[in-house]
Amino acid sequence: MSKQDWSKHFQKQVRTLAKEVGLEGLTVINNGGRVQIKIRKSEGKKVISQETVMLPFTWTEQSSGDAYTRVRNIARFMKDGHNLKASANIAQKKAPKKGKDWRKILKSFKDQKINFGTAISEATFNKQYLPPCEMVVEVMRKNDPPTNPRDLIDICVKDWKPESVTRKHRTRAIKQFLDHAVLREGIADIWTPPSDLKQHIGKAKPKDIVNQKAAAFESDQQILDFLETLPTDSPYQKDAKAATNWFNCFCLMAELGLRPIEVNYLQVRFNPIEKIHYWHCTYRKKGGNGATEPRDIEPLPLIDREGKEVKWNLIERFRGNLLPLPERVTGEAAGTYLKRRQSWKDLKEVMIKTQGANITCYSFRHYYALRCHVKIIDSGSACESMGHSLESHHRNYPYSSKGTTHNAFKAARERALK
Repeated sequence: MSKQDWSKHFQKQVRTLAKEVGLEGLTVINNGGRVQIKIRKSEGKKVISQETVMLPFTWTEQSSGDAYTRVRNIARFMKDGHNLKASANIAQKKAPKKGKDWRKILKSFKDQKINFGTAISEATFNKQYLPPCEMVVEVMRKNDPPTNPRDLIDICVKDWKPESVTRKHRTRAIKQFLDHAVLREGIADIWTPPSDLKQHIGKAKPKDIVNQKAAAFESDQQILDFLETLPTDSPYQKDAKAATNWFNCFCLMAELGLRPIEVNYLQVRFNPIEKIHYWHCTYRKKGGNGATEPRDIEPLPLIDREGKEVKWNLIERFRGNLLPLPERVTGEAAGTYLKRRQSWKDLKEVMIKTQGANITCYSFRHYYALRCHVKIIDSGSACESMGHSLESHHRNYPYSSKGTTHNAFKAARERALK
């Protein structure tokens, strides 16, 4: 084949490829004896943009076959949404793929999450961010890693059920990690994750749909009946001690609306003006939704089936060291103890079947919020005692904002009639 014939054939191959993949304006030319790939975007006869990249191939018949293969690979990456330069880098194995690069990025990401912005604790980072981000690092260290953020996210979340809480958390953590990589570490823009994560989180199959969020209990009596099933009088001393400790813990969580971890940070203080003792929690919580600061807590005792207030005498027993508790209370520890109780499994199953509600150890806190609403305690006061923002309160307990609005207008109407 003559010089003119092979070069025309090469350029014709590329134009045909461009039409097949829908990349009109993609061509190759001889630039100083090397292959240059170029793509133009036009409106009519007017060229509105143009990108060019030099390829590592000489403009010779001997190199034309390899050059065409490279152009074909570049076109494939462009169809995935990458620009010409990024596609050429990926095709030439220049994309940020080495595990050591991503390990360094993970280290700086951890530093940012712990020390800047709405800083979180190292324990929170290690639990919520580290596992999915370490998986990203491992995936990118493989010989044939993904070439775009969408495929990377899918690989790192596919082992968890669509729309599950874990899959949501992993997807969002990876998005933040990739955003950091692009914005702070100079990784190519092609790794910018999508803003809409619905496709990656997925949609649960009808048979798998269960309300993942912790729901509130159905009634005061439901809590009381469950607590009665705990084997505090077991003939086995170890079981009886554990049951007694957790019984006391759940009583505190129910009456004070506590997060499990906050049980470890309770104090009883004295008000010298009113001459009363009151609950105070020293727990500080850092998170993306804002920070929880130390606060006073208002108790909201349960009412039994006879309409009488349940008197656990928690504050008096706590002051007198007569309220034994688990050595360390966390959501995981509380959840583990509950999952081992058949009565809890039965109650959980009933709630799912009859209410479509998923009860967890946080349901004691959610039921406290519901009782605040039922007792017409305004949302602001409830937030103050529960230690979260009004926005968080209304987002997690939507009935509270509706109820506050209703109560405000009801009170206004009543005032107008006086």
